[in-house]
Amino acid sequence: MPRGPASKPLLVAAASVAVVVGLGGSGLLSPWWSQFVDDLGQFGAGLAATLACWLGAPRHTGAQRRWRLWMGAAACGWTIGQFIWSFYQLFRDNALPSPSLADAGYLTLPVFALPAVVSLAAARPPADAPRRRPGQLVMVLDGLIVVGALFVLTWATTLGSVARAGAATPFAYSVAIAYPVTDLVLTVIVILLLAASAPAGRGQLTILGAGLLCLAFSDSVFAYLVSKGADSMPPLADAGFVAGMALVAVAALTPARPDTAPPAARHARWAHLMLPYVPVAGTGVLLIVQLVRGINMDGVEIAVETAVISLLIIRQAVTLIENAMLLDRVSDSQARLTYQAFHDALTGLSNRVLFHDRLEHALALHHRDGRPLAVLFCDLDDFKAVNDRFGHHTGDRLLRHAAGRLRAAVRDSDTVARVGGDEFAVLLEGGGDPGETAERIMDAIGRPFEFDGESVSVGVSVGLVQAGEHGTVPSADALLRRADAAMYAGKRQGKGTLVRYRVDLPDGRGSSDLAEALAATLRDGNGLDVHYQPIVRLADATVVAVEALARWTHPSLGPVPTDVFIATAEEIGLIRLVDDFVLDRACRDAAAFRGPWAGIAVHVNASAARLGRPEHEDTVREAVLRHGLVPHRLVLELTETAPLPDLAEAAAAVHRLGRFGVRFALDDFGTGYNALAQLHAMPVDEVKLDRTFTVGGGRSEAICRSIVQICTGMGVAVVAEGVETDEQASAMAALGCRFGQGHRFGASGPLAAIAPADALDVVDAATVRPDAPFPAL
Repeated sequence: MPRGPASKPLLVAAASVAVVVGLGGSGLLSPWWSQFVDDLGQFGAGLAATLACWLGAPRHTGAQRRWRLWMGAAACGWTIGQFIWSFYQLFRDNALPSPSLADAGYLTLPVFALPAVVSLAAARPPADAPRRRPGQLVMVLDGLIVVGALFVLTWATTLGSVARAGAATPFAYSVAIAYPVTDLVLTVIVILLLAASAPAGRGQLTILGAGLLCLAFSDSVFAYLVSKGADSMPPLADAGFVAGMALVAVAALTPARPDTAPPAARHARWAHLMLPYVPVAGTGVLLIVQLVRGINMDGVEIAVETAVISLLIIRQAVTLIENAMLLDRVSDSQARLTYQAFHDALTGLSNRVLFHDRLEHALALHHRDGRPLAVLFCDLDDFKAVNDRFGHHTGDRLLRHAAGRLRAAVRDSDTVARVGGDEFAVLLEGGGDPGETAERIMDAIGRPFEFDGESVSVGVSVGLVQAGEHGTVPSADALLRRADAAMYAGKRQGKGTLVRYRVDLPDGRGSSDLAEALAATLRDGNGLDVHYQPIVRLADATVVAVEALARWTHPSLGPVPTDVFIATAEEIGLIRLVDDFVLDRACRDAAAFRGPWAGIAVHVNASAARLGRPEHEDTVREAVLRHGLVPHRLVLELTETAPLPDLAEAAAAVHRLGRFGVRFALDDFGTGYNALAQLHAMPVDEVKLDRTFTVGGGRSEAICRSIVQICTGMGVAVVAEGVETDEQASAMAALGCRFGQGHRFGASGPLAAIAPADALDVVDAATVRPDAPFPAL
């Protein structure tokens, strides 16, 4: 037996019933004492049930209190009837008096037990308890089938005998019929409630129902014996009375426990499914027994059994119809869920999931058959201003109307999707000029929207990409990302623009195709190169140094502009690899210079953010030593486009590398952060004057003169960048600037294109004398 709140009371009740029935029917006692023990056991069980219900009711509320009060009244009436019965039987020697005052007490049991059972079954389940709601018509049919089947069983065993036996008076006949009829009603109600409900007190209802069924069994035996004229009732037949009231007491002592476990829910479903078939099966067994014994069914049994079978057939038909309707509802629900899963709830357009699926399919056809494919990525301009000014409700209305205009501007075969807040994507298949479609979309969205008399205007920025224009597209995500990058490039240029994707369009977030290609290049080193630009003495145009500049030529994309791929490298956090590559190559090439270039310096750009990090200093030293370059021939140019994280730490790093022999220059001086502070704090050797100050005239000339004077006074050389003409060179020389760099003296290019032939003879780096003369700038 499973352990639980009702385990101990059930054990006590079972032991009590066994003692009473065993002692009363053992034959060890005289007939009078046997009857006394039997009647005392029944009376004691009834009294225990009454006290358990009424004493337990005040400790509960709601349905738990109501059913105990009702059941206590039922048990009290039954116990009074049992007392009267026992008094007549034991002390008046009047066997089975009927009708009598005892019948009035006994028949109060079904009157009060019915509301008790209903109250207990109506106890609300917890919010998370599983609920099953069968169809009402099926429930009615199940009830009628159970009533009919149990009526047949009752009629064949008890009710028929009582009805045929008759009675001396109509009142006596009514009392005799009342026992099996009320037992039938209670039995049906208990079975229906147990099978069709999921109350919080299911355990209590099961125990209480079992007790009522035990009472009904003994009642039926009692009515049958009365109808047959018996003058006594054996103690074993009275076991139902003792056990029934004992189970009522156990139910009253059992606390309510919510039945939320899945197995219990499954059992409840199976009970409901089997509800009409078990009693019908019982009638079938009864029919077989009667046929074997040669007993014919009377007219009542035939009529009721026919009605039960008819109801069972109708029940099956109703169940089939309800199942078909349920399948239709499930199918409709699945269709709605599928639509909701692949469409935007606000605009009704495809959502990102459906768009991605169709894009993958279109891309597969493009790869297989070369079918034309283009994607437009559209973003509404100034949409946030609409929300801020008119509210989100108007913003939602604008999105719905914009979605309608987008849909009307493309072909029916094209896919339009909302992929973000105010972002839309269009998949164009089947050829045609996608640029024309983009223009139609921009014209459609550009027309004012009218909402409640207010005119609302927004624009749209469109990014366009065509599959196959820039090499093979690896995936749908890559194609959509290209369109997104083109759209954002248009946003940076200005609103209301159409931009076609190019490989040199970093999207500002480090996720463009250019970033992926650059990352691959930095992993394998293919395509990355170093070009050099001369730095000359303005007096005689003699080359005194060269600046090493990174260049990238992609196998399929071709040469990529330096500012584009450098910006991309910074975005994706790989600028360190570019800097280290250029540093190593520049040290290698400079160490191999000879002839007229044997002692010139090489300038290499260094990120200000890395200055002061130990790993950067180690990288510089290792590159110099690995290639045998004289340290003074390496000049690290500190770019001023980003602030120094720690000026003091940067100055300390400059001191340490300066002691090693490396020299430093401030690049683009005058355009960055705290130029004079850096010049004061760090012992740099050169200042490279930004090209914005070399144009000459006006304030530029005054600023340039001041910088040259300051640097000259500090012993720092000045290099004028961006010198394009002889006039600029003469003007800078007149201001005191001794060195220059720009197209006037040569554009950047491969080493072989800018260096004298006798400067490129490869020599052993070890033969370069450490004390080789170095031309001072």
